[in-house]
Amino acid sequence: METVRLGIVMNGVTGRMGTNQHLVRSICAIRAQGGVPLPDGRVVVPEPVLVGRDADRIAALAKAHGGLAWTTDLDAALADPQCHVYFDSASTGLRASLARKAIAAGKHVYVEKPTATTLDDALDLWRRAEQAGVRHGVVQDKLWLPGLMKLRVLIDSGFFGRILSVRGEFGYWVFEGDWQPAQRPSWNYRKEDDGGIIVDMLCHWRYVLDNLFGDVKSVSCLGATHIPQRTDERGKPYAATADDAAYATFELEGARGQVIAQINSSWTTRVRRDDLVTFHVDGTLGSAVAGLTDCWIQPRAATPKPVWNPDVAQTMDFFASWQKMPSNRTYDNAFKAQWELYLAHVVAGTPFRWNLLEGAKGVQLAELGHRSWAERRWVDVPPLR
Repeated sequence: METVRLGIVMNGVTGRMGTNQHLVRSICAIRAQGGVPLPDGRVVVPEPVLVGRDADRIAALAKAHGGLAWTTDLDAALADPQCHVYFDSASTGLRASLARKAIAAGKHVYVEKPTATTLDDALDLWRRAEQAGVRHGVVQDKLWLPGLMKLRVLIDSGFFGRILSVRGEFGYWVFEGDWQPAQRPSWNYRKEDDGGIIVDMLCHWRYVLDNLFGDVKSVSCLGATHIPQRTDERGKPYAATADDAAYATFELEGARGQVIAQINSSWTTRVRRDDLVTFHVDGTLGSAVAGLTDCWIQPRAATPKPVWNPDVAQTMDFFASWQKMPSNRTYDNAFKAQWELYLAHVVAGTPFRWNLLEGAKGVQLAELGHRSWAERRWVDVPPLR
């Protein structure tokens, strides 16, 4: 069995998500299992080179995971002919410029979202990658979450009939940082550092909506900065200049007509639902509620018949009439699942549709969400070319 060793420059993996999801649970896990098998019988084994600005941190990370290669010199890593792929999960503001540099060096690119801070930059990145003939992709991890994969099964089986609407709830209370440490970095709440929940989450909702329910055709979005002051990692108060909540409605063009989607995204809400994110889908033949892992269904024949009467206490247990879907297969880590598809795509050219154009669509929706908020109106979402 032939082994293909693929050098991957991994920039920005000292952050929480970069370390946990991309390095440990994806690349290291793939290496531990012996690589990614290809249709022709070969196996791809990733050979990561960790890149960071802090030599002590990056060296410690490399040592902790088996003595991986590391450097603080990104240019040298990109010039190395043994490095074939550039991966970026570092600063959003620098992502486009660094990815351009990697494309110019002839490297394949795989990046976190948002792929850029503006649609123009995101489209420029896609066009450069296409012109250079490199294989490119963007992380769209939520498509491989068990809960959403179960929704995909329901959609493909015709369970819903005609889908009518989607209601998404995402978020949790992120502590202000004064009396309890915040669970998210302070830059998330500073607009000048490319923070904000609209930029962060509408990129996700674009690919979830497009891939599961229908193409996004228009958006109405209202943002808010509910907590105007927070405390940073050093205990210093700072002005929260970015939006910490977004309330958005989308018009979709589904397979069988119009679908209305509403998604609330908030770092200022206390959770009383099944998971940190849930999608409630209603159709003519049935409904479902999916979280990160589980999915509950209620078909048409099992739908209860409540009657509105505010003068008496409610006796119907609405949760009891929902059935939990079984896990009839094993689900891998969502980030790892997409990494495996991308690595196979780079080496063998297997299909991979989650490219930089799809990433640009997410940036586009975030921009249009901000425009809708500023102009207080619905905004159409034109196709990208």
